[in-house]
Amino acid sequence: MLSSHTLSAGRLSADQQAQYWQDGFLFPLPSISVDTAHAARVELEQIEATYRTADLPHPLNTYKRVNAHVVMPMAARIARDPAVLDVIEGILGPDILIYSTEFFIKEPNTSHIVSMHQDLTYWGLGAIDGLVTAWIALSPATPASGCMDFVAGSHKNAILEHEDSFDPNNLLSRGQEVKVDVAPEDKTAIEIHPGQMSLHHGLTIHGSGPNTTDDRRIACVVRYIRPDMAQEVGTRDYAMPARGTDRHGNFVHVPVPTMNFAPDALAFYDDIRTAQAKVMMKNAKGSTEIYA
Repeated sequence: MLSSHTLSAGRLSADQQAQYWQDGFLFPLPSISVDTAHAARVELEQIEATYRTADLPHPLNTYKRVNAHVVMPMAARIARDPAVLDVIEGILGPDILIYSTEFFIKEPNTSHIVSMHQDLTYWGLGAIDGLVTAWIALSPATPASGCMDFVAGSHKNAILEHEDSFDPNNLLSRGQEVKVDVAPEDKTAIEIHPGQMSLHHGLTIHGSGPNTTDDRRIACVVRYIRPDMAQEVGTRDYAMPARGTDRHGNFVHVPVPTMNFAPDALAFYDDIRTAQAKVMMKNAKGSTEIYA
């Protein structure tokens, strides 16, 4: 296990910020505490046990994978954790919105993978610098469990051409894969453990292999965005205020949920999912459950 970077009063140093902008990623960083990470896993798995067969409008996996912070208070709580936001502020500045939150899970001894891709390919936001992803470990993410691989410096490219596979073995919404050859020696394995997180730029090429261990690989993945960014393809977009002030009004504000899967939150969730699906699945030649 790699030791986390040492922060300065909980914040990134100038050198750490420079390393992020040079490589397009930074790890391992402290995030929520180890105890908080373990408690979050327990709470998530209790939600899974309680709601897996509940009469929800969509399968539980859809809510875990798309905008969990809209309907699950614990997802919003992790995303709005002050210790995490202190780090994010070093990349985005003092005004921070939560663009999306998801629980990305690889079950033990399964063959699911994530193909090499750039996050911003289908989000309708353009090739922006004003978005960063925090990948917060709730269980160990190691090469054996299918941790992410990043390609250093790849964020300096524009959005590259991708090809959709809609492969059921691929955990991405479209099975999208960047159409460039990535040599094994160009990949950096992003091993992190509960209480740690990684950051990566929306243009950084990354992917991950299968989970060959006997434990679930669980992460809370949060996309943070500056309020001056804007949707370029869809008619509207949504984000939850996290810190500072939104002086731009480019996003419809998402309220913090107060209980799991409340009726008003479920209705608002569907509004968001419908709007975002028109962007995420534009020109797609296949379908996916989470953005059907």
